[in-house]
Amino acid sequence: MAVAVGEMYSFAVQDAILVWSLVPVRLSYGYDLAALLDDLVPLLEETRRAGFSDAEVFWGSDTFSAEWRIVREGDSLRVVARWHSTLGNYESLLAERGDVVVPAREFVGQWVKLLRRIVTDIEAECVDLEDDDLFRRAKALLAAA
Repeated sequence: MAVAVGEMYSFAVQDAILVWSLVPVRLSYGYDLAALLDDLVPLLEETRRAGFSDAEVFWGSDTFSAEWRIVREGDSLRVVARWHSTLGNYESLLAERGDVVVPAREFVGQWVKLLRRIVTDIEAECVDLEDDDLFRRAKALLAAA
């Protein structure tokens, strides 16, 4: 699925914006998001589990590299991040802003919007995926949202 996403979106035109404590961070669909999908889908599946308590994820793109520890706090999630690289070199500013606490439903909901666009575009382009496991899991997340 990552290869398909990388090929579908132009590197120069398609970006998503992650807002971290009022700091906008650009994520390229064709590069960053393609690289993040392998970790994003399992992370969202995990955070939706009833017994979810915490998870760690390493976002490993050159222009969006960070380690996130996500901890459930009641109905919210605390995201503790170690920033390694971002487009625009905002790592120190992001680190200064500290942890983010967000309602769990909102955290999942915002990422699901992004997945919905990717899944819809893959279907519209009739992309033939060599391995469709991640795609099917992403569609299941969308159906449950």
